[in-house]
Amino acid sequence: MKAQRIARIDHELQRVLGTLVTQELKDPRLGFVTVTRTEVSHDLCQCKVFVSIIGDRDRARESLHALRHAAGFLRGELGHRVDLRRTPELIFVEDRTTERAIELGRRLRADAERRERGRAP
Repeated sequence: MKAQRIARIDHELQRVLGTLVTQELKDPRLGFVTVTRTEVSHDLCQCKVFVSIIGDRDRARESLHALRHAAGFLRGELGHRVDLRRTPELIFVEDRTTERAIELGRRLRADAERRERGRAP
């Protein structure tokens, strides 16, 4: 399948899943979850759904468990809202890119402060 079509499908799946997760799921285990991106396989059988979860590791684990538990519901709703021949199986993966970026920024600021203090008379 052409890369442009796959990219359009990825974008549409991300948009619809983001709406479903934030507005349709009512699981109390679900924390603040954002669908950051999706990667659908070339045969459209599977879709990796990358999610960013705000909170500690326990909250992230619970949220990921809640998403995996709701995968069947989400897949069914996705099938109703997106016109594809087959609705892909959803595989949820935690995206920790935001956490890593925040940590890297903190380390860079701390390093810059240390260098600045070393220059002071």
